[in-house]
Amino acid sequence: DSPESLPSTMVLLENVQETVKDCMLIMLVEIISGLSEDDGDFSVEMIPEIRAAVVTFTGDIAAGEFAEKLNQHHRARQQNITARCLALTTSVRAENVPPDTPSDYITVYFENKKNGGAQVVNVQQLPEEDAAIITFHDHKGNA
Repeated sequence: DSPESLPSTMVLLENVQETVKDCMLIMLVEIISGLSEDDGDFSVEMIPEIRAAVVTFTGDIAAGEFAEKLNQHHRARQQNITARCLALTTSVRAENVPPDTPSDYITVYFENKKNGGAQVVNVQQLPEEDAAIITFHDHKGNA
């Protein structure tokens, strides 16, 4: 399967105010999806730097339908929270990478099981931005 043919299991929630707690988002996702975070059906990762959160579903769910339902839900609208599916990708951007970091170190870091354990096929360093673009063999490497 190519990444384009696989449905996304990740939904980005945008416009999440700093006063919104993760437990409120979890309950909102549970209400809309009928799933349970306690049962491991999904997880929520807050990203306060960009006023967002990512909902990752572990099972078979139509993430697009969930995003549509959330966008129409009165509580989400009241909070001005919007949802959209995240596209599957085989690359991630790592930030705060010192410019003198060897690309072999970055490769081994991401291939280590503690850090994902995915096969890295390319590392493009961006020393002027203290960043690197890491490309994995498949989309599961960047989850």
